[in-house]
Amino acid sequence: MYISEHEVCAALSYEALIPDIRQALIDYSAGKVVQPARSILRAGNAEGHANGWLAVMPVIAGDVMAVKTVTFYPANAELGIPTHMAVIELLRRATGEPLAVMDGRLITEMRTGAVSAVALDALAPPTIHSLGILGSGVQARSHLKALRRVRPLLTDVRIYSRTPANAAALAAETGSRAVTIEEAAAADVVLVATTSPTPVLEGRWLKPDAVVIAVGAIGPHLRELDDEVMLSSCVIAESRAAAESESGDVRLSGARVHAEIGQVLSGEANAPAGGRIVFKSVGMAIEDLTAARLVWQARKAASSPVPSR
Repeated sequence: MYISEHEVCAALSYEALIPDIRQALIDYSAGKVVQPARSILRAGNAEGHANGWLAVMPVIAGDVMAVKTVTFYPANAELGIPTHMAVIELLRRATGEPLAVMDGRLITEMRTGAVSAVALDALAPPTIHSLGILGSGVQARSHLKALRRVRPLLTDVRIYSRTPANAAALAAETGSRAVTIEEAAAADVVLVATTSPTPVLEGRWLKPDAVVIAVGAIGPHLRELDDEVMLSSCVIAESRAAAESESGDVRLSGARVHAEIGQVLSGEANAPAGGRIVFKSVGMAIEDLTAARLVWQARKAASSPVPSR
């Protein structure tokens, strides 16, 4: 069974995905998921920032297995095509039978937003109302939808982009405001979703009790957040091992990961009641498996014959 992006879009919703992602993060931190580190190869298609990469992400959880192959080509944005593209294969754990192969671009987009929504729900008080977004691309859009599902009071949305026209377009599309980077960073919650290789968010702009959700800058030498952000905050990660090996924000600042979000969700660890919090997301294969299983189940149900009466 091949499932196209159009079919993924019809089958996958944040309403179903967010609670399943929550449980998957708990299971990961409880040791119930077999997930080796992703393998990354540089494409060698260009020099510097334009050099793309290919990653392979295998995982086993519950009754299924999955492997995602994903590419990231930053320069694709200039060509009008997605910077991230992916394919996910889902297999039956008991027999190794392939169950489905599906397009993974939208799954990657939506599962990232769902993870951030789960983290926000666990780490931020229900009274927050302002959200600053640094970035105006795919992840900015998907996160706004996902975060509003768990915090519908996020009515003051401020968008900054290094390309002002992009910020203005997204603001008009979503009923938000295009603002300076300082005003976006002064919100209750700050989402950093950029492809910048150097820090764009400075700690001096943040509120003392800000929650920062950082989903870009994936790589041991890339950063979105400066040292003040990292060292003045309690750092929560999806995976301690992944953040410490794949996040330049963590590695280069010397910050310590306080806990995994799955540990916070299960009650094994506590997030601080006051002060700044950084949630650093690098993406995990268990999140892709969780979304792919939902898509496969929905497609299987839709294709099952209706019993005759």
